[in-house]
Amino acid sequence: MKVAIMGYGTVGSGVAEVIDTHEDVISKRSGGIELEIAKILDLRDFPGDKHEEVFTKDFNDILNDPEIKVVAETMGGINPAYDFTMKLLKAGKSVVTSNKELVAQKGLELLEAAEESGTNYLFEASVGGGIPIIRPMSQCLAANHIEGIAGILNGTTNFILTKMIEDDMSFDDALKLAQENGYAEKDPTADIEGHDACRKVCILASLAFGKHVYPSQVETEGISNITLEDVSYIHSANGVIKLLGQIKYIDENNIAAFVSPAVVYNGSQLASVRDVFNAILVRGDAVGDVCFYGRGAGKLPTASAVVADMVDCAKHVNRRKIFGWGPGEEDYVVDYKTQLEMPFYVRAKLSESEVVSMFNDVKFLSRKGQPSDEVAFITDSMTQAKLYEILGDSKVLNVIKVTNY
Repeated sequence: MKVAIMGYGTVGSGVAEVIDTHEDVISKRSGGIELEIAKILDLRDFPGDKHEEVFTKDFNDILNDPEIKVVAETMGGINPAYDFTMKLLKAGKSVVTSNKELVAQKGLELLEAAEESGTNYLFEASVGGGIPIIRPMSQCLAANHIEGIAGILNGTTNFILTKMIEDDMSFDDALKLAQENGYAEKDPTADIEGHDACRKVCILASLAFGKHVYPSQVETEGISNITLEDVSYIHSANGVIKLLGQIKYIDENNIAAFVSPAVVYNGSQLASVRDVFNAILVRGDAVGDVCFYGRGAGKLPTASAVVADMVDCAKHVNRRKIFGWGPGEEDYVVDYKTQLEMPFYVRAKLSESEVVSMFNDVKFLSRKGQPSDEVAFITDSMTQAKLYEILGDSKVLNVIKVTNY
C-alpha cells in the first residue's frame, strides 16, 4: 500500500527508517500488507537521502494521488498541519500523527471529519511517544470505568528532577545539562512550564471520558519554582517530586484535570521513573492500577507508534475504527482548587508553633542546614483554596500537591 509522510524531521525520518528496516515484521503482523513510501513532503532538500526521488515541496502531490491511502503527519504545530490533515481526511485518506498540539486543540474536528469521510484519524504517538497508551485505553480498558489517570508525561522535566533528586544539581544546572544532551530545546518553556504535559492530559482526558478537553481548561504549573530545599525536605518524608498530569473523575458531568509538581511517595510505581522515561498510571474500577512505562519521546520510539497506526489504517482501509470522543463543554473541567481535597507540602517562613495553631494535623519535615526561621510540613487533606485561606498572609516559599497515586 502506498503511503506518504509529511515532515521529515526527527520523527518523520524515523518513520521512514522503521518502514524500511521492519518490512518483514510489518508484513507478518498485518496479514501481508506492505507499506511503500510514495511521497515525502518537506520544504528542505535532502540530497543523497535514500528516498530522494519521492520528496516533494507541494502538498497537492500527496492530496491528489489516488493511490496514497495513508499519510503520516509529523510536521508539528497547528498550521499548516490542521489544514493539510483536514483536506486529506475529506479526500478519503486516513491520517496518523504524533502531533500532540494539533490533537489537543483540533482533535474533535478532525475525528468528525474522519467519521464523515469513512477514514481513520489515529494518534497513538501523540501522548506517550513509544509507550502504547491510546489503543490500550480505547480497547483493552474499555470495560472499565476510569476513576483517574496520573502521568509523568514529559521526559525533559523528569530528567531535570532526577538530576536534582539524585545528584543534588540545581534546577538551572540540570536544565543546562538537559539542553546539552538534546533533551531540552533552546527555548524550554513548553517543557518546564508544563505546556507539553498539558496537551497530553487533554488527549487522555478526552479519550477516557468522551468529551473534548482543551488546553485552556487545564490549569498548568511547571517545575521552575522547585528548589533543592524542597527536594531535601520531601526526601525526608520518603518521597520525590514529579511533574504529573492528573485527571480525576467527579461525576457524569464533570472531571478535574491539571498539571503540576507533585509529591510522590516511594511506594508508588511513579516514584521510580527516572531520567527521560515516562509513565502513565490508569486507575480503573475493575482492573485497579495499570502502569504504562517507557520512552515517551525520541526518534525511533515515537516513529514505531506512528508506523503501528499506519499499519492499523492499512488494515482498516475500507472501514472505520470506532474511536474518538464528542464535543466538550465550557464548565466540564471543574476548578480543582475548590473541588478536590488532598494533602499539601508547604515550605514557609513560620515557626512550628504558628503552624500548629493553624492546622489540626501536620507532619513536620527536616533537612540538613535547615534555617531556624524556615519550616516545612505536610498537611492533612483539604482543598487548595482552604489551604491558602488558612495560610493567609504568611510568607509561603512553596506549596506542592501530594498525590495518592
